[in-house]
Amino acid sequence: MRFNKQQWQWIFYDWANSGYGILVVTAVLPVYFKVVAHQNGVSAATSTALWGYANSTGTLVVSLLAPFLGAMADYPHTKRRWLNWFAGLGIVMTLILGILSPSNWQWLLVVYVISAVGYSGGNLFYDSFLTDVADRRQIDALSSTGYGMGYLGGVVAFLIFLIVELGHGFGWLNDYGIARFSFILAGLWWLVFGMPFLKNAQQHYSVPAEAHPFKASLIRVIRTLQHIRRYRDAFWFLVAYFFYIDGVDTIFTMATSIGADMGISTTMLMVVLLVVQLIAFPFSIWYGWLANRTSTRKALLLGICIYLFICLQALHLKTLHDFWVLAILVGTSQGGIQALSRSYFGKLIPKENSSEFFGFYNILGKFSAIIGPILVGIVTQLTGKSTIGAGSLAILFAIGLLIFLRLPTLSK
Repeated sequence: MRFNKQQWQWIFYDWANSGYGILVVTAVLPVYFKVVAHQNGVSAATSTALWGYANSTGTLVVSLLAPFLGAMADYPHTKRRWLNWFAGLGIVMTLILGILSPSNWQWLLVVYVISAVGYSGGNLFYDSFLTDVADRRQIDALSSTGYGMGYLGGVVAFLIFLIVELGHGFGWLNDYGIARFSFILAGLWWLVFGMPFLKNAQQHYSVPAEAHPFKASLIRVIRTLQHIRRYRDAFWFLVAYFFYIDGVDTIFTMATSIGADMGISTTMLMVVLLVVQLIAFPFSIWYGWLANRTSTRKALLLGICIYLFICLQALHLKTLHDFWVLAILVGTSQGGIQALSRSYFGKLIPKENSSEFFGFYNILGKFSAIIGPILVGIVTQLTGKSTIGAGSLAILFAIGLLIFLRLPTLSK
């Protein structure tokens, strides 16, 4: 499908902030923080706990404010302003991570939390722009291409970091310097590739302007909660999404721990992570093509069923070969299920209230990351096998699948 200039700019915002996702959130900062905290006399247990608290704090702040922030952004000519504010906050804080001295480990944590608020808040408004830049015929393909390019952008940014890491900083950077370089790279990546959309994003749908937007937004959110039955399909989709996306997120976050329990080396796990990201790029786009050829509902059902199969097969995980097979299956559907969930929800909601509704979508996406890890932890402790813990996630996909089967096939 051919995209116009504005749509490509929207797609490349996903490419832009992907460097933050993989370098800051996933690969480098968690390790760097533990090292510098240890160097400053903080125990391993305490630094791990502090890192967990930091992640929870950033997530909680944006999740609780998301519907209200979204409602504020639904007024005319305001959505881009909010996107710019949160994205700018995230970019500036990410760059600051790159210049903080290792001795300032407490500030490292504070700045990271603020950057995470900017990142998550920016994604809320970015997602809600989907209904402004695409019509129903394009929305699946556009959302899928955005996710696909996001995975590819993350891989390219990570490979640049790896070149510097394997080159030992090329004589210019020590180990600390290489880590701080990765944060500056993530911030500049976000700024350079995100700037076209941040500068030119156009909001086509909005609610009427209000004299007192703060109060009016709060009333609108309360009214939506009180009358959610008017949006029955959107409500039940969010319930289904809560369960199956929890399984998707948990598999991604717990995969390295499960692989380590199987005796797979850290180097091999990093290779697996990169391969999964690379596979996710074309398959995310393929899911968009499939949705256009069949329906968004059928393509999502395929993704949920593949994840259900992955969980059941995890019960038989024994070898590195088995791990690779399931990792590749995750790569085939990880981006597609997220992209089409976003576009399916976009078709269910009123366009003029898209930011408000995507605020609720954001809440469910964030808070869904609670049940899965707890379920895996409890089952693993009871059985002594993390593979059985991973298999228990089949319950979440089964519940999500049963609820999703109640939802309609939407017209294109």
